Amino acid sequence: MTTQGLYRRLLGASAVLALSAGTAAADFTLHVLHVNDLHSRIESINRFDSTCNAEGEEKGECFGGVARLATKVAELRAELEAAGQHVVLLDAGDQFQGSLMYTTYKGAAEAEFMEKIGFDAMAVGNHEFDDGPEALAAFVDKVSFPVLSGNLDLSQSNLLAGKVQDTVILEVGGEKIGLVSALATDTVDTSSPGPNVIFKDEIEELKADVAALEAQGVNKIIALTHVGYNLDQRIAAEVPGVDLVVGGHSHTYLSASDPKRQGPYPTWVDTAEGGMVPVVQAYAYSKYLGHVELTFDDAGNLTHAGGDTLVLDAAVTPDPDIAARVAELAGPIEELKARVVAETAGAIDGDRANCRAVECQMGNLVADAMLDRVKDQGVQIAFQNGGGLRASIDAGEVTMGEVLTVLPFQNTLSTFQAKGSTLVAALENGVSQVEDGAGRFPQVAGMSFAFDPAQPAGSRVSDVMVMEDGAWAPIDPEKVYGVVTNNYVRNGGDGYRMFASEGMDAYDFGPDLADVTAEYLAAQGPYTPYLDGRITRK
Repeated sequence: MTTQGLYRRLLGASAVLALSAGTAAADFTLHVLHVNDLHSRIESINRFDSTCNAEGEEKGECFGGVARLATKVAELRAELEAAGQHVVLLDAGDQFQGSLMYTTYKGAAEAEFMEKIGFDAMAVGNHEFDDGPEALAAFVDKVSFPVLSGNLDLSQSNLLAGKVQDTVILEVGGEKIGLVSALATDTVDTSSPGPNVIFKDEIEELKADVAALEAQGVNKIIALTHVGYNLDQRIAAEVPGVDLVVGGHSHTYLSASDPKRQGPYPTWVDTAEGGMVPVVQAYAYSKYLGHVELTFDDAGNLTHAGGDTLVLDAAVTPDPDIAARVAELAGPIEELKARVVAETAGAIDGDRANCRAVECQMGNLVADAMLDRVKDQGVQIAFQNGGGLRASIDAGEVTMGEVLTVLPFQNTLSTFQAKGSTLVAALENGVSQVEDGAGRFPQVAGMSFAFDPAQPAGSRVSDVMVMEDGAWAPIDPEKVYGVVTNNYVRNGGDGYRMFASEGMDAYDFGPDLADVTAEYLAAQGPYTPYLDGRITRK
């Protein structure tokens, strides 16, 4: 066993030690504060991850927002630095997309507040490409901290070449802290990077970048990634030289103590060399700030890691200057957000964990709304990717702001014709990555199906039925059906390439999906959320 491997094995027993545990004089301690997947939650959020309102703030029911984040970061920095500790603040990607702040300001607001809070580095997330390389390039030009992603070949992009870095070295307390990064290669399916951004294998590129840093004498290396919790654990296991993985993309809630957690904070991963590497992530939407403390010996071996995700609830007072600036930016869009468009008899569940794995109430609502809008065109089936549903809606009055938080992507309705065999292939694509919580999971209307995640991808779907003349009938592989979806999926997004290549008579019908959903909700008066068994998980 290597010396570093021995240290990491010993580390497993010490990981539960209190953060205040003493260290030897030669040790170096680094506090890593981190966030991921804020998705433009500039304003505070409610328990449904949607924008919180003034009444919620008064009642102490709101979480997060950049003003709270600024307060907590400043508080921890001051406390730790006063004790002679060293602190870095990292973002694991996806600042873009998810609220009217992004729809209106296209990344400028995110850049402004990240600068004010004082981030040290940021990984590129897939949604940073939602408005093409142009929006990411404009964002990078507005920030002073490095933005990195090591598995992107940007040599053919005149917009991003030289702007996004492969690796970064931070000088902290006289020590060199190396950062490497990777972005999920399926970003070509989940966003719009364009043909000039070339993706390479995440793990192989990370190995090369770690080796390059080590050749420069860097022996403390953090992987700041946007690939998801499962792949983060593979990176920890398979990339030698990485001391910590700070991740995003899967919105995973890790905690040291909360029984509702999706995994422990940190999550310890065994390596082939006999060592252990910690993996951390901090859910999403600005609700939590991650705080992990690392201790290295004088040879650069990690000897301790511990910490937790810190909830940014009403106990954290929003920074008044930043809160005032948020209110100023919110002014022009407040009237639209506040407009009441409908009423619901109960909370509509749009939780990410449900809408990317099973039939969910929000999926039924949006798919039903799409199908209702085009039913007079002979369309029978609606597809909505679960990843396009970004929040829940609470009971009572529904504002346009809430609808736009659920459906922030400005997608429009698209119709086309497709054979039954194409639709079955689409369902197989939709459930092919369900174990990873991928956004391609299909929420449907006018159709029902079963799937077995224990089967190999591509062979999971069965019992596909289509509603015809008021009755369910087995899907006919050779029959042509009318289909409606959003323009992103119709053009092949989220792996639905069969719609782009095999769909016939495609027509971008035009209405914004958020408007269609709001109008459908209004017509139900009040809307009652429901599940009806259209998707069965075996």
